[in-house]
Amino acid sequence: MIHFQKFTLDNGLRIILHEDKSTPLVCVNTLYRVGAKHENPDKTGMAHLFEHLMFGGSANAQNFDRVLEEAGGENNAFTNNDYTNYYDTLPAENIETALWLEADRMQNLNLDQKSIDIQKSVVIEEFKENYLNQPYGDMDGIIREMAFKHHPYRWSTIGKSIQQIQAITRNDLIDFYHQWYAPNNAILVISGDIDSQYSIELVKKHFGSIRSGGNTSLSIPCEPEQLSKREEEKNDDVPQDTILMAFHMPGRNNPDYRAADLISDILANGKSSRFYSGLVREKQVFSDLDAYIWGSEDPGLLIVHGFPANGISLDEAENLIWEELEMLKKEGCNKDELAKVKNKAISAWMFSNIAINNKAHHLAFFEHMGDTGLINKEDSLVDAVDMERINRVIKRILRKDNASVLKYYAKK
Repeated sequence: MIHFQKFTLDNGLRIILHEDKSTPLVCVNTLYRVGAKHENPDKTGMAHLFEHLMFGGSANAQNFDRVLEEAGGENNAFTNNDYTNYYDTLPAENIETALWLEADRMQNLNLDQKSIDIQKSVVIEEFKENYLNQPYGDMDGIIREMAFKHHPYRWSTIGKSIQQIQAITRNDLIDFYHQWYAPNNAILVISGDIDSQYSIELVKKHFGSIRSGGNTSLSIPCEPEQLSKREEEKNDDVPQDTILMAFHMPGRNNPDYRAADLISDILANGKSSRFYSGLVREKQVFSDLDAYIWGSEDPGLLIVHGFPANGISLDEAENLIWEELEMLKKEGCNKDELAKVKNKAISAWMFSNIAINNKAHHLAFFEHMGDTGLINKEDSLVDAVDMERINRVIKRILRKDNASVLKYYAKK
């Protein structure tokens, strides 16, 4: 059981405190409720660019990393389509340093043109390295555009193109900062060797005077149900042919979400999974075949990604995958394999909550999703997925008219 306390400041900042006396460390986790899906379709990449800018210094701390390192700490951050998350881990006695740094960049971030130009260059190089010059680097973007026609999940977190990143202006970023990077749009979690009363006093001291930001309500368009199979082909200079199949699945708060997650495990988690045992080990028609889910807040995707063995065409590979999926739909999963994947999922969840930085992020995430207490219910919710539910979700998701199939050919 992870015990926590919740507070809200007058400016709207939500605070969650978790005392853990088993460690000499503390994690300060700040989640801002803004991700790539909140961007203008003509100005994508801003949320990810802003993550980089948050390390460019602020009015009273010109070098964020150096100040934190001098306090014995380390930090990192990530952006996804739904939110942006920052976390600092340091000795508990230096907690005030992290809170001071986070408060200063929440209200006094350095947004001069030099800092913007530097971080734009960094992001553009990242775009080139990971998306343009990396084999299969454009697959994510292609499958997103195939599967989503209305919802902003149709573009990757880094943005649609280098040209859009280059076109972002200083005024765009200032407006973005004032709208989204404000206490009323943030969740601050402190986890570790803390005294709760002292911690809340420090939070009030450093964050209490920060003004609330602008309106963050935004109407995100829903993706209509896909009613027919979508197919595309791509030829490029890559090592070997590969196939990617995407199936629409429920979002994080849907009761069927955990069933979809377990379905991906039934297909591809471990050497006894259906894909590995049937198509990789026994028939040897794939060198690698994986299945995973996005884990997104809104309805997202269950992905199947495979590399056929030598001599197996992508058309054959697709047919072999469909045969395996149809068999699962017809027979349903059995009691033993459902128990196996549930046990694995619950064990992985419990182990993930050992580190204080993971606990801090999970607390922030579930608060963002509307119920912090889910951190103590996740294992029981996974365990509650029964045969009836999982077999119903298998039939609902793994349909051809719900599939987007990308065949990616290596140039001969």
